[in-house]
Amino acid sequence: MTAKKPIESYTTMSELVLPNDTNTLGNLMGGRLMHWMDIAAAMAAMKHCGCPVVTASADNISFENPVRLGNVVTIEAKVTRAFNSSMEVYLKVHGEDIPTQFKYSSNEAYLTFVSLDPNGKPRKVPELIPETEDEIRQFDGALRRRQLRLILGGKMKPEDATELKKLFVEELITK
Repeated sequence: MTAKKPIESYTTMSELVLPNDTNTLGNLMGGRLMHWMDIAAAMAAMKHCGCPVVTASADNISFENPVRLGNVVTIEAKVTRAFNSSMEVYLKVHGEDIPTQFKYSSNEAYLTFVSLDPNGKPRKVPELIPETEDEIRQFDGALRRRQLRLILGGKMKPEDATELKKLFVEELITK
């Protein structure tokens, strides 16, 4: 299995916000945006592993700015780390008011996907080799984020989260 670079999974997806996508305030509904984010992230994960994937988790999704009716939403996604059968995908969402050419940040998030074999069982994924400083930073942080997800999901005991412990111990030592 050949290792891949984050850029190989890079996916961009745009949608025009129409009336049926908005709430009574004329803002894009959060659930609709999360639906689009899930699709973009799944495409990035599939590009990395070359097989079907399922969503395993979505981290905190906080909305910085609402996306208004008539604006365009652009979602960028790429794999930040590959584990055994799972992959973490980073998403960055922007809104754009085309007539005024005003672009703004809406939100960002991390989603986790599991690759599946033809029988629907987890399948090993290719290793990820980060190249840029930002990719290395995200790659390094992915293990801590994974441990936090596993703790919150009841699949890991806090005392077993070695990477999270290092983070807090190192902070205490440097203070």
